[in-house]
Amino acid sequence: MKYLMGIDNGGTFSKAALFDENGKQISVSSVPTVTITPKPGYTERDMGELWQVNAQAVRQAIEESGINPGDIAGVSYSGHGKGLYLVGKDGNPAYNGIISTDARAWAYVKRWKEDGTAKKVYGKTFQEILACQPVSILAWMKDHRPDVLEKTKYIFAVKDYVRYCMTGEAYAEYTDFSGCNLINLSTGDYDKELLAYMGLEEIYDKLPPLKYAADLCGCVTKEASEMTLLPEGTPVAPGMFDVNACGIASGLSDEEKMCMIAGTWSINEFIAREPVLNGTVSLNSMFCIPGYYLIEESSPTSAGNMEWFIRNLMSYEKTAMKGKGGSVYDLTNEWVSSIEPQDNNIIFLPFLNGSNEDALAKGTFIGLTAYHDKKHMLRAVYEGIVFSHMTHVNKLLQNRNVPETIRLSGGAANSDVWVQIFADTLQIPVDVIEDKELGAQGAAIAAGIAVGIYDGYEDGIKRTVHITKTIYPRKEYKEIYQKKYQTYRRVIESLGSVWDCFEN
Repeated sequence: MKYLMGIDNGGTFSKAALFDENGKQISVSSVPTVTITPKPGYTERDMGELWQVNAQAVRQAIEESGINPGDIAGVSYSGHGKGLYLVGKDGNPAYNGIISTDARAWAYVKRWKEDGTAKKVYGKTFQEILACQPVSILAWMKDHRPDVLEKTKYIFAVKDYVRYCMTGEAYAEYTDFSGCNLINLSTGDYDKELLAYMGLEEIYDKLPPLKYAADLCGCVTKEASEMTLLPEGTPVAPGMFDVNACGIASGLSDEEKMCMIAGTWSINEFIAREPVLNGTVSLNSMFCIPGYYLIEESSPTSAGNMEWFIRNLMSYEKTAMKGKGGSVYDLTNEWVSSIEPQDNNIIFLPFLNGSNEDALAKGTFIGLTAYHDKKHMLRAVYEGIVFSHMTHVNKLLQNRNVPETIRLSGGAANSDVWVQIFADTLQIPVDVIEDKELGAQGAAIAAGIAVGIYDGYEDGIKRTVHITKTIYPRKEYKEIYQKKYQTYRRVIESLGSVWDCFEN
């Protein structure tokens, strides 16, 4: 039996997981990464520490597995999209890594929309410009830290940087860079004219050669082997944007399926042979399966908001549950299920880390009274996150048929209570994928293709992806959630003129 390793870097954790050829998760190690917030709207991480954390996660996963490291056939990567990771001419980080929740460059997006730049960019990339994308942050760097750009040799996504540390070879990868306004989707390559639209033509030579997710792009170096326990010479595949990885690990391989990922980001997606160019969706990018586009609606408005609520408002309950040998998530589910949706009229806007509505929108509770307590607020958090997903899904459904089911992964998928709210609100059955590290598994499938264990993505999916349950919508809740969603939309529309009062 051979094994495959997937390494996944999200917004708060670095994870390494080992899988056998049939997708069984043998071991996983998750190590937190420290977020640096020097100013409001800035989210960074120390890149040297990030590599150390990745090496630690890989080493721990191998040690916990009990397998012979020589039986690991290949390694690949998954990581959060957007953000920016710069490596200097000396081979060291040129700046802190910038995470996908960073909003420092919002003014550039606003200006590009107003002066027509965004429209010209869309003509080549088929996507809107986001404040957290490399192009926006690079424009900010050009104006505020030109010294950083001057010493930069490579522009990477997070997974590309970690892979560079593992192999010593510099590559970018299509699924990440095609979702960042860095690639002309008509030509499938870098485009100097595209970069010039945003005043970034000087970065062209800092963009690494492009690879497909399941190509081979180097091997584990001796130095990396000593740090990780991976044998020197282990083949390495580029991997993919975590949205693709979770989609692959959810079985997203044809145009009929539709997926949602409810983690730090609200990710909602399907794949198609042609991009959607009517302006109803924000992002078209290249999918990891050649010949397909990923049609995506996303924003940092998902389960990360609940983690904030637990961290700041439930520290006592978290400690108490731990003392009882339980989990705070058992309590949150109990609280939410104790309140019927019609008995709670609080609306929560899940915009603590950014918004899919307005670049300056903030997290908000509307409708609080002296009667309400944390249970009611938590119910509103669960629902508000679902409503943000629903806004995205409604846009996607303007361009395709309603699927028979939607496949859900991410933290919210671990809660039957929460999945039921998704199903009742969308009025579509929700498939829950087997509980394992899907980002890492999607990466492992790419590694398996690269080293010949799988014939392709279809074969890898057939052998590794398993649905554990399907939760069906309850028709009696349809009208209740429709009314609540309409109120959610009215609150957003009513606040549209005041967000600039909260400008950082």
